[in-house]
Parts: sequence; structure tokens; C-alpha cells
Amino acid sequence: MIDHIGLDVRDIARSRAFYEPALAPLGYRLIAEYRDGEATVLLYGDGDEPDFVIADKDRPGEANHVAFRAATRAQVDAFHTAAVAAGGRDNGGPGLRPNYGPNYYAAFVLDPDGFNIEAV
Repeated sequence: MIDHIGLDVRDIARSRAFYEPALAPLGYRLIAEYRDGEATVLLYGDGDEPDFVIADKDRPGEANHVAFRAATRAQVDAFHTAAVAAGGRDNGGPGLRPNYGPNYYAAFVLDPDGFNIEAV
């Protein structure tokens, strides 16, 4: 199951002005906003957990990512091992990511095209 999708955008203010009214009829709202260095990150969802993220960290298309939901930390670990063995490049080994949440356990790999694939 997909946990969330993240897109990098050129102009965060313009994208915010688009996505907030466009997603409102679907029940989506801005859940959180934070700074990541010079970047702005906006998290949207139709509940308390975000499943759509936009940011102005990287050039559009280069850092887009898909996060797959895992049931256990062992599954996150196994995903990372299998993805690297299949030719993926490590982009952040399994571990806690407290900047995303106190129990956010994830691993990241870059697929053959350079897209960031995550298990969380």
C-alpha cells in the first residue's frame, strides 16, 4: 500500500495556491508546514496523517518519491536489503527519522532512474 507521494515544485507559493483549493473538495487539507534548510515542505491529507507532500527542495522530477507502507520495522529492513541487492542505490538506511515523527521508521533507495523509493 502506498503511504505517501512527494513532489518537488518550482514555486511553493504558486503550488500551494493551486493544491489547497483543488484538493479541498476531496477532503484534503494542509496538515503541517515546516522548513528543511532553505526549503518549504507542505504536508496534506484527508485525516491526521499526510499522504501528499510538496516541497521546493529540489528541481521538479529529480527528487519525487513514493513511500510504501510496511507493517513492521523488519519489513522496512528487508525492503532496503532487497532493493539494494536489486541494483538500487542506498539513499538512507533503515532507522528512525525523528524529524518526521517520534516513531517514523523508514529506509530510502534510489531506483534505476534516480527516484527516491521509501518503505515506512
